[in-house]
Amino acid sequence: MTESAAHTEIPDRYRYAVIPHIMVDDAASAIDFYQRAFGAREDFRIDAPDGGILHAEITIGRSALMLGDSGMEGPGGASFAAPTSLGGGTSVTLHVFVPDVDILAERAEAAGAEILQPPQDMFHGDRTVVLKDPSGHMWVFLTRMEDVSEEELRHRLTAAG
Repeated sequence: MTESAAHTEIPDRYRYAVIPHIMVDDAASAIDFYQRAFGAREDFRIDAPDGGILHAEITIGRSALMLGDSGMEGPGGASFAAPTSLGGGTSVTLHVFVPDVDILAERAEAAGAEILQPPQDMFHGDRTVVLKDPSGHMWVFLTRMEDVSEEELRHRLTAAG
């Protein structure tokens, strides 16, 4: 076994997922919000030499999320933008399964999240809440209520019109 093959090729934390890496205007405040609203755990952070956060990782439930302050220059001179610099829109919605979406929604709203769709049972078998965090990122939190077959899912969609 070569020296490079002696370590884990893909750390368990990243093994089965695409890891979102979001940019925000104030990463330290965002981390604080995610801890209060979603029960996030901060795993580590790298402070930027000029202040701010170059890179941080948090865990929400079993989901890893990377984040950092916007405006930092990336590879090839690319700049990373937060939703606030895009006129308030975003091209990504983050989905996370949690044990109790109702409790999370209450906690998130109390922490400053904007509830866009209150918790409700959905045709796909999940109780779902849609919210926007203070940084402008869209989140969908879900609690599995029932397993729905693809056939039943199609039937429900047709019945809903």
